[in-house]
Amino acid sequence: MLSVGFDAERTPYDALGGEEALRALVETFYDRMNEAAPHIRSMHPADDSTSREKLFEFLSGWLGGAALYEEKYGHPRLRGRHAPFAVDQRAVEDWLGCMAYALDERGVEGELRAFLDGRFAHVANFMRNC
Repeated sequence: MLSVGFDAERTPYDALGGEEALRALVETFYDRMNEAAPHIRSMHPADDSTSREKLFEFLSGWLGGAALYEEKYGHPRLRGRHAPFAVDQRAVEDWLGCMAYALDERGVEGELRAFLDGRFAHVANFMRNC
């Protein structure tokens, strides 16, 4: 169970458990997407290993860890990168559902869970383009 808090001295990345925990969260998310969310799965390549790595790299910096994604690719420009896909309300709900499942499976609770749920919902809804 991960319900530890975070502040200026302890980032959400740290509170989650760092690199190993974040990788596990991303793996659980993608495994769930592959099993239960064909709508958003169809937006990814058959081999989703690069997608997994990019999400890990993005979340690392976004949560206060190393800015791996920006170091490799520059600014995330999330809306632009998602523009080729029809990100509708179903896609938003499926993405959030898969992430909620991953957070549940990884035992993320309390203040950290509330923060992540809110942030993920904000970004997922920002990606909606139809």
